[in-house]
This record gives sequence, structure tokens and C-alpha cells, in this order.
Amino acid sequence: MPTLQDLDTPAVVVDLDVLEANVRRMAERARETGVRLRPHAKTHKIPEVGRLQLAAGANGISLAKVGEAEVFADAGFEDVFLAYPVVGGEKARRLLALSDRLRLAVGADSVEGAASLGSVFHAAGRRLDVLLKVDCGYHRVGVAPERAPEVARRLAELPGIALRGVFTHAGHAYLAPNPAEVEAIARDEGKILASAAEAVRAEGLSVAEVSVGSTPTARVAMSVPGVTECRPGNYVYHDASQVSIGTCAITDCAMTVVATVVSVPAPDRAVLDCGSKTLSSDPLRPAGFGHGWILGRRSRLDKLSEEHGVVRVEPGESFRVGERVRVLPNHACVVSNLHDRVVLARGARVEGEWSVAARGRVR
Repeated sequence: MPTLQDLDTPAVVVDLDVLEANVRRMAERARETGVRLRPHAKTHKIPEVGRLQLAAGANGISLAKVGEAEVFADAGFEDVFLAYPVVGGEKARRLLALSDRLRLAVGADSVEGAASLGSVFHAAGRRLDVLLKVDCGYHRVGVAPERAPEVARRLAELPGIALRGVFTHAGHAYLAPNPAEVEAIARDEGKILASAAEAVRAEGLSVAEVSVGSTPTARVAMSVPGVTECRPGNYVYHDASQVSIGTCAITDCAMTVVATVVSVPAPDRAVLDCGSKTLSSDPLRPAGFGHGWILGRRSRLDKLSEEHGVVRVEPGESFRVGERVRVLPNHACVVSNLHDRVVLARGARVEGEWSVAARGRVR
């Protein structure tokens, strides 16, 4: 049986024991709060992982792009929410075809965007379920909470559109300086969205789903009264940023990159065969030094070029050419999208591979 030391590097490795524990733990939290779990599969992009999530109790999956949904539909998934403001006639025609194969909904934060989809569905005698995106403080996309009733009413009036509910994403939790601030953001996430949902209902509109999302905020946000659904994604793998934020321990991180030391040009510098094309250049959240943690060492990746990962060697540590190390990425979701396959392991034993089937599906 091959081991991690036998791998050609760089190799993205997923520890199945840790992955399965993470999937089980989040499903248990959702059951305890009575909230439906709809994991965001953009983290892993792997149908096999999605099936583990469904088997543990998830009610469906979330994705971002139409191309990702097409991959998961081909893999037999039957309930998908695109938590993204999908816009345009070409995408609408693809969504119409998808709606023949699965239960489908998409996000919207504008009447114009939703209308570009609804016109295609209306012409086909169909309606597309839409959830209105509400901004709970991240200030990326989404309508201000006070505008939710007005925009929801206009969405519900569009031909070819059916309003299913409201959703949000507290992405600003990734910049919170401490766990107490993360919890405060999580409570606000749930309260702001639940309040927006009540305001929409006061307009005489049905709101079946009140959907929050974010791995750091999931535990608290899903417990807010009025929330019906939660869409965490990163929790399946976790990463160095989740450890830094306080979401999890290093032992809860399922994804690492096995790399080889290819150069030690100075006592305070070593170079690994994993650069930005392997690890991405995403920074450590909420703030911090480096582009990845080397497990078992204090030394960290100081800078990246495309194929080189340069380690700042801490005093008292050393590296040798040919040595294998394991790197914990700053951001696991981006690493998934950089690789065709992940290696499966239990401890040091390699058990197979999975294809990252939806990687690169950005349209």
C-alpha cells in the first residue's frame, strides 16, 4: 500500500478520516438546531464529497456557477441552489435545461438580472425559483436590508420568476480579529436576514427559505430564530485561515499539500516545489504572515512565485534537499480549483484519488 512519502509532488492530499468527521459534525449541528443544511460545494467541487454530505443529512447543495451545476447534475444531484446573481440569456437557457433534471434555484439582487432569466423561463411556460440576496454587512453583493421588501415584491411580479426566499453571506467574518467578533457577526447575520424575511412577508409574499452561510459563522447563525437553512462550504476541509480565525484546530484540517524541498540556498531559506499555481496567492485571514504553514515546523512559506514556495527558516530549524513536507494552505477552496485530482489518505496511507470534476467551471 503506497504512503504519502511515495507521492510525486506537489500533491493535494485529503485525509478521509478528518473529512468524514467534519461532514458529520456540521450535519449534527444542523440537526440540533432544526435547520436544513445545504453545503456550498464550491469548496471541494467533487461529487463524491457532495454525496458524503447528502448521506450525512444535507438537503441539497449550493454552488456558484451554472457550469458547476451542470457537472453535479451529470453526477446525479437533484437539488441545487446557485448562491450567486446569475445574469443573461445564454445562462438562462442553460438553467432552463438544468431545471428539467433537478430542483433548481438561483440568487438575485436586482430586478434586471432576474428579468434576464425570467424572460426565457416565461417563454417556455416555466418559472425559475429565486432567492433575494440581502447584504448583512459584507458589502459585496446583495440589497440593503431595508430595501428587501420592495425588491422582493418586484421580483415576485416578474414573468417566469417565483420568489422562494432570502439569503445572505457574512464573508466579513473572515476579517474579524477574534472569535468574539466572529460570533457577533454571526448573530447579526441571522438576525438581519430573519428580520428582512419578516418584512418581506409583511408585503404578503411567501418566504420559504431564510438561508445563511459561512463556515466561521455557521454554528451561531443557524441557531438564530427564523433561519431555516445554512450553507457553509469550507468546513469540509478547513485551512490555515479557519485555524487563525478560531473556527477549528489544525487537527480538523483535512487538506494539505505534500511538497518536496528542491533547494536550500541559504541557512535561512529553503524552497519547495509548490508555488502560486499549487497553493494560490490568497492571504492568511484575518491577518498574518505567509502563504502556508509547514506542519510540525514554525517556519512558514514567506513568498511564492509560480512554481517556487520560498520558506523563511526559523532559527533552530533546518531543511534538506529531497525532504518531504506537508503544507497547510491559507485557503482550501482556491487550492481545489487549481488541481485536477486530490489524493485520498487515511493517516499516511494512500487510498486512491478523486477527480475535482467541477474545477475551472467559471461560466
